[in-house]
Amino acid sequence: MPPWQWTHILTTATAAFLASLVEFIEALTVVLAVGAVRGWKGALSGAGLALLTLGALVAALGPALALIPLRLVQLAIGALLLLFGLRWLRKAVLRAAGLIPLHDEDAIYAKETALLKKLPAALSAFDMPAVAASFKIVMVEGIEVVFIVIAVGAGGTLLIPAAAGAGAALLTVIALGVLLHKPVAAIPENILKFAVGVLLAAFGSFWLLEGAGIVAPGRDWLLPILIGAYLAAALLAVRAARR
Repeated sequence: MPPWQWTHILTTATAAFLASLVEFIEALTVVLAVGAVRGWKGALSGAGLALLTLGALVAALGPALALIPLRLVQLAIGALLLLFGLRWLRKAVLRAAGLIPLHDEDAIYAKETALLKKLPAALSAFDMPAVAASFKIVMVEGIEVVFIVIAVGAGGTLLIPAAAGAGAALLTVIALGVLLHKPVAAIPENILKFAVGVLLAAFGSFWLLEGAGIVAPGRDWLLPILIGAYLAAALLAVRAARR
């Protein structure tokens, strides 16, 4: 396999890992709050049920997308991924410039804990409010992960490295949750979101250009150039916003 293909595979896996890590950290914060207040049986049951549902969703969507012409998939997913990445990047730039507050997992944990304490006590051994709370947050954040995996994998051509990156992120967050039993506030999530915004915007632009036939398939040298261009533009935007 040529070196540039390995570069593209590693970039795909890294983008999926970082984006998924951010989403899974946010889900972990709520699951930990549910476990601490309502008990771990309901919290883990809800999270596990959501993960099984998401796994079935990926299994269904992956082969289905393979039936659609690749260029149409690249155009549609490229446009969505570009908009998704620019949204993340805009918020990251504003946070870096000090115009909006930084994301604080400890504050989110405290807020979720206070809300959960107001819920009525479980009527049976199976705490449905706890299951529902865990299921909802893991599904909400997980659907974004599914979209990122499919989008970064360009509808199937690089789905395996993208899924591997997301899987590695899930295992990392689970390990941190088991070891720490508290929000992972020490991880610089705002820096991660800045990097993820750059990567997703670059991938979106890349798939749009390939889908439109502007760039021939296999011209993966363009991807690092797009990443560098978006990073430079974002850093300039931070400086401008601070002024």
